[in-house]
Amino acid sequence: MKASVRAAQGGTHFAVLVAGSGPTDRNWSNPLLPASYGGRDFAGWLQKQGIGSLRYDKRFIGSKDPALDISLDAQVGDIRGALAAARALPEAKGKRLLLIGHSEGALLSLLAAADADALLLLEPPAQSMAKTIRAQLALQLPEATAAENLAYLEAVFAAIRAGDPAPDGGPGVYPALVKLGRSLMAKESLGFVRATLDLEPLALAQRVALPCALAWGDKDVQTWKPERLPEGFPHPVLVLKDANHLLKREPRPRAELNGATAVAGYGDGAAMADLAPLAAWLKTLK
Repeated sequence: MKASVRAAQGGTHFAVLVAGSGPTDRNWSNPLLPASYGGRDFAGWLQKQGIGSLRYDKRFIGSKDPALDISLDAQVGDIRGALAAARALPEAKGKRLLLIGHSEGALLSLLAAADADALLLLEPPAQSMAKTIRAQLALQLPEATAAENLAYLEAVFAAIRAGDPAPDGGPGVYPALVKLGRSLMAKESLGFVRATLDLEPLALAQRVALPCALAWGDKDVQTWKPERLPEGFPHPVLVLKDANHLLKREPRPRAELNGATAVAGYGDGAAMADLAPLAAWLKTLK
């Protein structure tokens, strides 16, 4: 597994960054999106705050081996391995470890949090994978076709949970949704999807005893801040003004943004959003 390390002076913590879902590498670049280096840029921002970092490519980045173990246990084990590697770095000598997970990486980081000293969840899914995918899809479907397509999605989820074959899509189901269903049920990743499909991130976060914060951009249309948090939620929630899913500045009104239009703001030329709330929270870490 390949990784990049940045050194920094003055801070009390050294960060380990965990990237989001799918073929997203250590820089938060993804072949399905325009060239973006949000992870690289965020590591640079952390460096300016006095926090060095290690960010790594997940085990399947660049791999062509269909037999590679990409199970939930394997990927959480990799986070623990990255934390152990970070503790041995000279750049982290004498510092505590801050685990930072982005998007799905935030969910996985919750499962490895006990190995860190503090936890920062960036743009975490506020609900389970199944509920998040359904909500994302519902925002994009025309009213006339929504019922049939959402019913197909629920049939895919039921098949995943039960270990049944993939359902057939009816005549009104979009081919892109059928493709999504097949990808969720791909043999090499089915175990990981089944293990994470119904995990509730906020319930997991409630049980974290470490210093912890959650942060959402108010222009994020992939994973967004929930309207309500669980009663008695113990951690601070930070809202990043005009920030999109990759923490880039998004000047367009949220009403103009959806899964298709938002990606125009992810490119390498887009400036970072104002992350002052994150900077203020980082200063509270001891």
